[in-house]
Amino acid sequence: MSLNYLLIHFLSFNAQGNSVKALVWTVLFVLAGCTTSNSVNRNVPDDAVVNYSDVAGYEDRYSNLYDDFRAYPVTCEENCYPPSPLIDCETDMQDCQFTGTNPDSTLNAGFTVTWLGHASFQIQTATGEQFLIDPVFNQFDWPVNWAFRIAEGFNRTPAEVPEAVSIENTNAVLYSHIHYDHFHKGDIADIGTAPSYLVPLGFADHFPEDGYRVMEMAWYASEKIGATTAYFVPAQHFSSRIMVPYLYEDNDKTLWGGWVLEQGGKTLFFAGDTGYSPHFKDIAKKYGDIDVCLLPIASYFSEESPRWYRKVHTTPEDALIAATELNCKVMIPWGYGNASWRMGDKTSHSALFRLLYMKKQLTNEIPLHILNEGESARF
Repeated sequence: MSLNYLLIHFLSFNAQGNSVKALVWTVLFVLAGCTTSNSVNRNVPDDAVVNYSDVAGYEDRYSNLYDDFRAYPVTCEENCYPPSPLIDCETDMQDCQFTGTNPDSTLNAGFTVTWLGHASFQIQTATGEQFLIDPVFNQFDWPVNWAFRIAEGFNRTPAEVPEAVSIENTNAVLYSHIHYDHFHKGDIADIGTAPSYLVPLGFADHFPEDGYRVMEMAWYASEKIGATTAYFVPAQHFSSRIMVPYLYEDNDKTLWGGWVLEQGGKTLFFAGDTGYSPHFKDIAKKYGDIDVCLLPIASYFSEESPRWYRKVHTTPEDALIAATELNCKVMIPWGYGNASWRMGDKTSHSALFRLLYMKKQLTNEIPLHILNEGESARF
């Protein structure tokens, strides 16, 4: 029974006279006008891919394309975090800034990339479109953030937030999945209803009813935003939004994935949270060599994290292998940083130290462009 219903009946029983009745109807009108229904559509073309669980009783849940994959090409076993002259830290791998020199870009791909912290990016294209990817400027949504206040290491320092005028120029907001560090309901209220919201299947139910334009998408579905096409692509991950995970209350009821932006034949790839699997090769086969790759390197399996973590989070060396398979013209790592939540990694910048070390060990030739939070680069 709705609050409006109870309020109206309460006032009706206690109303005396026409003036009070008029007040009742005024209150009803105001309350009814407080929310506007969202416009929700689903994009599942014939060539899209949707993979469902084969677990008995949960056949309506989504599943990874390579759910049993475990054949990781390389793993750093020891001495994975040697000092680097390119990173200046206040303490051991903690509270750091990258001070090295990034290679000059000759791509002329037309993408301007601003890293806002953790998994949040602002992307501008050569034709003027602006995207926000996984914008999270606050802590986790309540009540999870409240619970994490008693768990050391799970609160972040404030993230970089674009100026209001910059947010107002956003054409589309892209989400990879519903986990708290990638989707914050308070932030979409600040961003507002002007942009389109492109999200995975099942995601729209998590939006408040306030006039948002939401397009749910299957893997390999696409949407045109101005002169730029956004493709939703697979990732090796999972989804849940409840406080106690793995009880199958809401596990995998929403899809997860990454994004490919294509404009004028140039491409940018945001992997989302993902483990390493053959899906990177699938993406390369479908879209060709990727110009700009935004790949996660943190929240990976270490001695401090549970064993299943690597299935759904790339290590720095996994990310380097993925960049090679995608034939990235440049790789931008993310997930580490002073505004991260340090879920699985040792310190704020341990993943970056490991990335630089493993790039040398693997003689990986993919150019790295390393950003500090809040910095921008044009490619």
